[in-house]
Amino acid sequence: MATILTEAEAKALLTKVLSYSKADECEVNILGEERGNLRYARNEVSTSGSLTNQNLQVQSAFGKKVGVATIDEFDDASLEKVVRRAEELARLAPENPEHVGVLSPQQYLKSNGYVDATANITPDIRAEAVAKSLQLARDQKLTAAGFLQDNHGYRAMMNSKGLFAYYPSSNVNFSLTVRTDDGKGSGYVARGYNDFTKLDTVAATRIAIQKAQGSAEARAIEPGKYTVILEPTAAVVLLENIYFNLDARSADEGRSYFSKTGGKSRLGDKIVDERVTIYTDPTNAELPSSPWSGDGRPQEKTMWIEKGVVKNLTYSRYWAQKTGKKAVPNPTNVIMLGGNASLEEMIRTTQRGILVTKLWYIREVDPQTILLTGLTRDGTFYIEDGKIKYPVKNFRFNESPIIMLNNLESLGKPERVVSTETDQNYLVPPMKIREFTFTSLSDAV
Repeated sequence: MATILTEAEAKALLTKVLSYSKADECEVNILGEERGNLRYARNEVSTSGSLTNQNLQVQSAFGKKVGVATIDEFDDASLEKVVRRAEELARLAPENPEHVGVLSPQQYLKSNGYVDATANITPDIRAEAVAKSLQLARDQKLTAAGFLQDNHGYRAMMNSKGLFAYYPSSNVNFSLTVRTDDGKGSGYVARGYNDFTKLDTVAATRIAIQKAQGSAEARAIEPGKYTVILEPTAAVVLLENIYFNLDARSADEGRSYFSKTGGKSRLGDKIVDERVTIYTDPTNAELPSSPWSGDGRPQEKTMWIEKGVVKNLTYSRYWAQKTGKKAVPNPTNVIMLGGNASLEEMIRTTQRGILVTKLWYIREVDPQTILLTGLTRDGTFYIEDGKIKYPVKNFRFNESPIIMLNNLESLGKPERVVSTETDQNYLVPPMKIREFTFTSLSDAV
C-alpha cells in the first residue's frame, strides 16, 4: 500500500476500519509521511536520512469507557485486530468523566499546504542545496554545521457518526550555524517553508556568515536593562510561551497568567500594547495549516489578542460544555501582525541598544507571569547612535513576553520563522523593545 494516500483512498480505508467496529462510538485517525534530511558539521556532510511512516489509531468507546490502539500494518486481519484491541481496552478501562462523544460531520475551510516541489525532493536536490551553503563557508575559511529536513504527507480521520477530514501538507526547514576558525565568532540562520522553491540556502548562509564574522571580537558590557531589537528568530521563542498558555481551563482554575481572582480569566482585558494582534488563520498563504484540529473540530480565523485585548482562549469540548462556552480548538498556526519598520530603520533610530539574533535554552521561571530565562547566542551586537558599533558577549536574560509587549517601541514586517525550541513555524515580526532585562554575562559564543 502506498504511504501517501489520496483523499479517496484514505476515505475507503477508514470506512473499512469502521465497518469492523462493535463499540458505541469509534474514531479512526491515519497518517502517512515521508521525510528526508541532510546533516552537516565541520564543513562535511555527516548523515543523509530518509523515513517512511504510516500509522493508524483506533479509539473505541462504550459509554464513557474509552480504549485506544495503534497499528502500522494495513492488511484486513490487522485492521480488524486493532479495532478489537481498542474495544478490549475500552471494556477494561474505568469511566472517563471528561469523555465527550464523537462529532457529527463538519464543514472545513480550504487550506493549501501541500506543494509538489517539496514532495518531489530527492537526495540529489538536498545535496545540491547543501553544497552551495558549504562552498560559501569553505571559501571564507569558516566552519559550518547545518540541517536540512523536508517532509510531506497527510492526516485523515473518520468516525462512526460520518465525520471525515483529510489534509495533505509539506514542509522544509533549514538551519545553519557558522563559526569562525578560532571559534570566537558565531552566526545563525533558520528558514521554513511549505514550498521548497522558496528556500535560498545561499542567501541564508550569507546571513549566518556575516553574523559569524561580525561577532568575532565580542566585548563584555554590563548587564542591565537595555533597548533591544529582537530578530524574529529571537522573538518567537518568547512569544510562543504566550501561545502555549492560551487555555481557558488552566485560566479558570487559577493556574496560568490568564487567570484572575474568583475563578475568572483575563478574557476581554487589555494585556499588551494596542499594536499587538495575534491570530490564527489556516488559509494564510504564507503559513497554511490544517483546517481541522485533532478531534475533528473546524479551525476558523480566530483572534487571540486583538489590539492588545484578549479576545479568545482555547476550550476543550469538555470544558466548553461544563462552562457553557463555545469550544475553541488549539490553533494549527499562529500569526502576529507587524508594522512597517525595517530592521535597518530600527537600528538607525536606536541611540543605545542591543541587536539580538537568537535566544535559546528558554526555561519558565514563573508560570503566573510567564517569566522566562534563557541566553542570547550566535550574534549579539551593541548599537550606538543608530549604528552597530561592535559585537558583545552573550547575556542571560530574565523577561516576560507580556512585559516585553507592553514595552514595545516598533514592529517590522512579519516573517515566517522557525522556533529553535519547538521547530514550529510561525509568522512573527522583528520588534524593538525598551527595558529588556539582561541579568548576567555568558562566556559561550
